[in-house]
Amino acid sequence: MPEHPRPVRSLATQTRIAYKKCLIAEGIPSKQHPYYLKRANQFVKATSGRDPRSLPPDETGKILESLGRDNKLTDWQFSQLVDAVRILLVNCLNSAISRKVDWDYWKASARPIKPDHPSTAREQTPEELIYLRIKRGSGEYARIRSMHRDLLVRLVTEIRARGYAYRTEESYEQWVVRYIAYCKGTAPEESSPDQVAKYLHDLVITGNVSASTQNQALNALIFLYKRVLQTPLGQLEDFARSKRKKMVPVVMSRQEVKALLAELEGWQRDVASLLYGTGMRVMEALTLRVKDIDFDYNRIHICQAKGKKDRYVPLPKILLPDLRRQLEKVASLHQDDLQDGYGEVLIPEALSRKYPKASRELRWQLLYPSGRLSADPRSGTIRRHHMHESGLQRAVKKAAARSGITKRVGCHTFRHSFATHLLEANHDIRTVQELLGHADVSTTMIYTHVLNRPGISVSSPLDL
Repeated sequence: MPEHPRPVRSLATQTRIAYKKCLIAEGIPSKQHPYYLKRANQFVKATSGRDPRSLPPDETGKILESLGRDNKLTDWQFSQLVDAVRILLVNCLNSAISRKVDWDYWKASARPIKPDHPSTAREQTPEELIYLRIKRGSGEYARIRSMHRDLLVRLVTEIRARGYAYRTEESYEQWVVRYIAYCKGTAPEESSPDQVAKYLHDLVITGNVSASTQNQALNALIFLYKRVLQTPLGQLEDFARSKRKKMVPVVMSRQEVKALLAELEGWQRDVASLLYGTGMRVMEALTLRVKDIDFDYNRIHICQAKGKKDRYVPLPKILLPDLRRQLEKVASLHQDDLQDGYGEVLIPEALSRKYPKASRELRWQLLYPSGRLSADPRSGTIRRHHMHESGLQRAVKKAAARSGITKRVGCHTFRHSFATHLLEANHDIRTVQELLGHADVSTTMIYTHVLNRPGISVSSPLDL
């Protein structure tokens, strides 16, 4: 008869010794070993006497998620838990089944979506958001926000009333805080236009900022004085302007894209393939919902993207099997959440008031949900958010390095490559503009500068 391994109900002395050796091999500092042992013991106890080596990947994931939720672990503590369990099962106990667990997915799930994240920040009122930044901040900027809270609330309220993007709101608020700090806490209404010009001048001379950074600060202060304080600055000409550089986007060749995608696995490969295959921005991909995938018309609906614009992008046929499997995983995970009394996802507040039960429907569930549930700081409602973009960004940079690509590559490089490769294939620039969601075709025109044949076929004199 074949010998069956004995169930591991706790880390015995021999197992602890072997586990510590694995921790040393992984480069874990010795002062952290007791905490890793604690996390490993927590996992073993949560198996309720079952052999951890024989747990299916989905069972392992459920135990990780429940340990993180029940123990209210912070993001770094949950990341430590995932590492501790991976080292125990894969390295120490040499479990073949545990190697099938998507450990990168659970590591990426460790970082939760914070209240001031772009996908959730608009659920906070301006008063709540400024209070949150004061509470979480420190130093001079936190003091400035506390002193001028009413002004900043008015600023954020005015920005939202005009429908600006959250990134613009975040940027304008930060520049106003920096300007007040430059004025040593003096309220902006007590500062003259000369002071604004002096600040913009100092950004270039002392701060050595780029032209786009200086223009961003200028636009923020113009908005503050014109829209909030109702005292336009007039003509600001007496300050040094940073020289605008003419930049062209970094674009990967088709071979480089193929090599990079080959270095990725799991959900990271799926999302990266979607970025290149559709030209989406990274947050547009991570906030996709089940209802946005249209198999019948072979397209993806991108809702309320930059500029609050909707658009359709083609659904790559090669990704159809992966997307169908992902939808099955989402449906299964959602069913488990509903059985556990959860299953709610964040939807636009106006829609949630009109359809109170919509947030628990499958069609509104996120296509790439996090492995962890998180509590809403306002209502305490436990929801499942999307994966944090940082996990994908780190994976793409590491994959680019492993594949030998020397260019500066990030998630947005897939979007640049998508547009350039379409133009190389002689697609109309207006079509590319529509697929990218650009308001002006001049923005799309920048991709013509990275083509080998910009308008006409030109050969190098050396080749001739």
